[in-house]
Amino acid sequence: MAQPISYPSTTANTDLPLLFSGQAQKEFVLNQAFAAIDALICGVVEASLDQPPTAPVDGACYRVGANPAGEWADHADHIAARVGGAWHFVNPREGMEFFDQSAGRRIIFRSQWDEANSPPEAQGGTVVDAEARATLAALIDTLEGVGILGSTI
Repeated sequence: MAQPISYPSTTANTDLPLLFSGQAQKEFVLNQAFAAIDALICGVVEASLDQPPTAPVDGACYRVGANPAGEWADHADHIAARVGGAWHFVNPREGMEFFDQSAGRRIIFRSQWDEANSPPEAQGGTVVDAEARATLAALIDTLEGVGILGSTI
């Protein structure tokens, strides 16, 4: 006798809910999937926080910090999206990348969230060192300008 086909209830990469024939309230499951896609597709979070903002706006996304509190408790490192007045959480996957607007830099998930920081400015040296410093400073300015490195301001 053939084995019945077993389908998962969520997608493999982002845990989007899947529909089944004869399922009640399909619009709820479909809207939940659209909300998660909407939160992830733009690749932007408002900020990285440990607790929800006081006046969140629908559609806003945040990276939940390592020590979450309040409504975000038990969701460390998740992406929290505000949908219909409630929080929808997306579990991060290896290599997931976002632009953190409040920090002005990219963050990437590699077993935990990582962000690039500007290296310290060189100190001391000679004339040749001054030329090397100018080149490195220009490189750092460029990387900060595109959001790969955070500003040292």
